[in-house]
Amino acid sequence: MSLKEQILADMKTCMRAKDTSRLESVRLLRAAIQRQEVDSQSEINEDQVLAVIQKMLKQSQDAVKQFTDGDRPDLAAKEQVHIDHLQVYMPEQMDEAELDALIKDAVQSSGAESMKDMGKVMGIVKGKVAGRADMGAVSGKIKALLS
Repeated sequence: MSLKEQILADMKTCMRAKDTSRLESVRLLRAAIQRQEVDSQSEINEDQVLAVIQKMLKQSQDAVKQFTDGDRPDLAAKEQVHIDHLQVYMPEQMDEAELDALIKDAVQSSGAESMKDMGKVMGIVKGKVAGRADMGAVSGKIKALLS
């Protein structure tokens, strides 16, 4: 079953179970996927669906931070529930040791020596990570290694 099919099935399950909190999250995700398909005027693949989920997770994480800074714990809690519901669709995250080894291998295989070569390394790592790590953290690790 593809990820899109799983999301649709989960939406139906939530409707039957009257799980309004999860249903809201799944509906927002499904709408974002449909919006992406309309924008690209074609059906999107699994990697693109993962990219949509990652984007929504990032937006919600930013919202949690802003709501927490703005002393709105009620809204932060709501966004955190949304994050928990979306996290189910993400693949298992890479552990730190595996990620560090992947980055070191990418630096060696690309022959990167300075920050000018960061794009080469990011290109190699991004293809291999594919939703299994936070790209902001990956970028920070590459910068630390290259500087």
